[in-house]
Amino acid sequence: MPKILSEAQSETYERDGYACPVRVMSGEDAAGFRARFEAYEREHGGWYEYSKGQKLYLLQTWAADLVRHPKVLDAVEDVLGPDIFCWGQSLFVKDAHDPGFVSWHQDSTYWGLSKPDVVTAWIALSPATELSGCMKVVPGSQKWNQLDHNDTLDENNLLTRGQEIAVAVDEKDGMLMPLQPGEISLHHVLVVHGSAPNQSDDRRIGVAVRYVAPHVKQDLAEKDSAWLVRGEDKYGNFIHETPPNADMDEAALAEHKRIMALRQGVLYKGVAGKPAHTEIAGKS
Repeated sequence: MPKILSEAQSETYERDGYACPVRVMSGEDAAGFRARFEAYEREHGGWYEYSKGQKLYLLQTWAADLVRHPKVLDAVEDVLGPDIFCWGQSLFVKDAHDPGFVSWHQDSTYWGLSKPDVVTAWIALSPATELSGCMKVVPGSQKWNQLDHNDTLDENNLLTRGQEIAVAVDEKDGMLMPLQPGEISLHHVLVVHGSAPNQSDDRRIGVAVRYVAPHVKQDLAEKDSAWLVRGEDKYGNFIHETPPNADMDEAALAEHKRIMALRQGVLYKGVAGKPAHTEIAGKS
């Protein structure tokens, strides 16, 4: 029996590649995480350029607390099983009336991971609605396998390379995934998804955490790193990461810098031109 997903949600994930919404914490708890993020933001105004929002759990304790939140991990376990690595984490912040958008794409395209046993938990810290540009998916598209993508480098496209699938998608085929603070969505690494600009008067703040099963490995680099957040590692495919003892401590800063250099080498491999944005700091 699932730990937190309903049987219907488990069936939907298996059939359509996503589950939404899943309540993992109260609205009050989500507001607390938002306050901790915005305090960090005020203190480090250049967080986007500084950390790219990626693997922030190696720098900030609030981000690490989200990654290992027991209810989030329960939901992920329902999909991946009891042994879970956190491979990445992205801040998805669209300010009010932000023109940025995300084209239809698959996460798997440039990540270099060997198997599709990868799920993203998208955690809402503010309302993600149709008006604010919530995520939308094409149900069942994870069964299309890996699609070709074109690099557009569009300055308003908030992905690494402005990538978009080289297949036309009818907008009416997209399923909106609205979330309230404290709810999450889960989506398969191969499912086609995107999002529209934020036309609301509030920020749309989300944290996407990328979880992988330990048997997955990195194919585009000699070694990759991840944080074992539940269960055990029987494969040794990832260097084990450790969350910080305190926010922005010196050891964490040094480790984050080293790991980011490795990760950027994977995500930008073969890109033609200079991306306007980085997906790891993008707004999916």
